[in-house]
Amino acid sequence: MKVYGIALYVPVCMGAEAETMTKLVPVGRSRPISRALRLHDTIARDLGVAITSGKYQPGDLLIGEIASSVKLEVSRTAYREAVRILSAKGLVEAKPKVGTKVSLRSKWHMLDPDVLSWMFENEPDLALLESLFELRNIVEPAAAALAAIRRTSKDLDAMRDGIERIAYHTLATEAGRKGDADFHASMLQATCNPYIISLATGVNAAVKTTTVFKQRERPLPRDPVPDHLRVFQAIADRNPDRAQREMSTLIALAFRDIPLSQRAGETARSRKGTQAPHK
Repeated sequence: MKVYGIALYVPVCMGAEAETMTKLVPVGRSRPISRALRLHDTIARDLGVAITSGKYQPGDLLIGEIASSVKLEVSRTAYREAVRILSAKGLVEAKPKVGTKVSLRSKWHMLDPDVLSWMFENEPDLALLESLFELRNIVEPAAAALAAIRRTSKDLDAMRDGIERIAYHTLATEAGRKGDADFHASMLQATCNPYIISLATGVNAAVKTTTVFKQRERPLPRDPVPDHLRVFQAIADRNPDRAQREMSTLIALAFRDIPLSQRAGETARSRKGTQAPHK
């Protein structure tokens, strides 16, 4: 079903954190094991949420494999695989004769979809939330400008399809959020830059996670489709300056959609940035 008719054009593609050594007993399962997740995935999620929420601090030691598997009532193999998942995401590191230790946050793979999801499962650090939008505002407007120069008709088709799914399903649904993610991924793909394209997974995870977070207290206050259409049209018109401005505006409006109580850091950080220098 085509919701919006959009003209297409001929393609031309060219901080230090203190370490402690507290020994930790693993948290119990926070919910029944999901059929959609294997046992070790569930254990990894519960430990990941405990780490990213601050329940476990950098430098803390997890108790050994045998004791942990007994505590959680799971096999040693399942627990070992869960720790391997966390290690691959930078959340923990195993050291001989020391054990498995929670890593410094600077070592976490912050844009990993699972890590982002775990961080937002509870109330995330407000400064971290704002930092995520700052990252998007650095990457995506510049990418939109490049996409306006290099996009193909195939790229435009993919972007338009994403917008149509947002319009049809809304961002309150998984299908609508998938359309949103595909729109942003298609825009990055249109840059024809393999390094920018490699950021798609992280950017999409950030977009999806924050979209879900914004709707915890209330539905989104406005229709996001016109914002996406303006970005699309600027890219279709091969106007890089306008594409950059429209994408920056889209991100700013997305941040403003977060309830004030959840973006309290905005005012403090803005004051810090605009404070008059001492004479």
